[in-house]
Amino acid sequence: MLDHYRMFAAYNAWANRTLYTEVGKLDDEAFRKNLGAFFGSLHRTLNHLLTADRIWLKRFTGKGDAPASLDAVLHEDFAGLWAARQAEDARLSAFIDSLSEEQLRADITYSPLTNPAIITHPLEPALTHVFNHQTHHRGQCHGLLTALGGPSLALDLIYFVRTEGKEFL
Repeated sequence: MLDHYRMFAAYNAWANRTLYTEVGKLDDEAFRKNLGAFFGSLHRTLNHLLTADRIWLKRFTGKGDAPASLDAVLHEDFAGLWAARQAEDARLSAFIDSLSEEQLRADITYSPLTNPAIITHPLEPALTHVFNHQTHHRGQCHGLLTALGGPSLALDLIYFVRTEGKEFL
């Protein structure tokens, strides 16, 4: 399973690069425009993704900052957000590279922000959730980008595997 998660981490970083490259071409007004997505704008949705990854990595590792709110704005500017996203993608990859198969099956315990109960389950489904969550909100960002006149992007996992991720075939 570790190779599976390594592929997801590499895909995640690739998809984020692809999306951020196009979002970076927008002016600041378009970047911040509320188009009715769950977090409103590209600015806020991309901040949410960074926020969520930091929360999960804090749960997984016990290290790093963990915002207290899912709608925290960690970076007001695109450049700072993009730099932080790249650092978080590298941190996620390094975490996966540090794991053993046994650690994937080991329990983690945490308290969700939205329901302060104590939750315990194996790491593996939570790690799967992190990547699924990224894909979900990147899809929203893609919709926002195209609504703003940006290009339609090929962000599917199989496109990554066929191009930059051939080592995962």
